[in-house]
Amino acid sequence: MLESERLAVAAHVHVLLRRRTGRVTDTEWMACNADYAREVVRFCRLRAQQDALPELGEWADKLERAMQLAPAAPAAPTGFVAAPAANRAQPPGGTERYVGGIR
Repeated sequence: MLESERLAVAAHVHVLLRRRTGRVTDTEWMACNADYAREVVRFCRLRAQQDALPELGEWADKLERAMQLAPAAPAAPTGFVAAPAANRAQPPGGTERYVGGIR
């Protein structure tokens, strides 16, 4: 899938999360970092079940396919967390995008 298509799916997920749950995400990071995208997918599915929001679950599936994520084992809800520094893609300029966690 093209990067622009991944970004479009991530943007749609971002808008849904913002409108339905109040959660703010980083669209660009979601489209390029598999660990972050996986956590967003997990959160979407959790809230889709809790709040009866089937559209959120459908877009979680689309994001999972767009990012070609392998289904992760279910984990206890902990909120978004940063991937270990060794696994993170670095933004242009080589500096850490987030220090101490994801917003």
